[in-house]
Amino acid sequence: MSTRTVLSQADIARALTRISHEILESNKGADDLVVLGIPTRGVVLADRLAAILSSISGSTVPVGSVDVTMYRDDLRRQPTRSPRPTSVPSGGIDGKTVVLVDDVLYSGRTIRAALDALSSIGRPRAVRLAVLVDRGHRELPIRADFVGKNLPTSAVERIFVRLHGVDDDELVAIDDATTAGGAGAASAPVTTPGANR
Repeated sequence: MSTRTVLSQADIARALTRISHEILESNKGADDLVVLGIPTRGVVLADRLAAILSSISGSTVPVGSVDVTMYRDDLRRQPTRSPRPTSVPSGGIDGKTVVLVDDVLYSGRTIRAALDALSSIGRPRAVRLAVLVDRGHRELPIRADFVGKNLPTSAVERIFVRLHGVDDDELVAIDDATTAGGAGAASAPVTTPGANR
């Protein structure tokens, strides 16, 4: 398996700072912003983005998480995943601009599930999508509004995101899984559950 690092810890930090500035510019400030992460690593990124947004704007930006497990369209084909808690800030999401955060955007199916989950929670004024990596290969008409890095990949390559708070180190790496037994192969220590959906 040939693995190469495409984002270091410093690169990730810079990408999150840039995304935060882009969010504030797009929203014309932090008013009515709510940041919701998609478990697992999307929650870590959402917490970091909310902290940066609050620091830049001088206003506290609410942050939470939205679990998409029961809204996925592949539950019949995949082993049942344990649902993670959904945590919505006390002010709710009605009439707010919600920024959904995930680590890797691939087929778009996780984001479709997140949009369905959001509709069961409330009615935001707008929903924006921020991802650390967009790897292409969309199966649904979904596009990220804020992207840390566009990373064109082939279907046999895998993207691995590792973040402090979940993992022992922090980086984004890509490998060619064909050398490890097929397009779906991945080394267990660095598998990111949502990175390749």
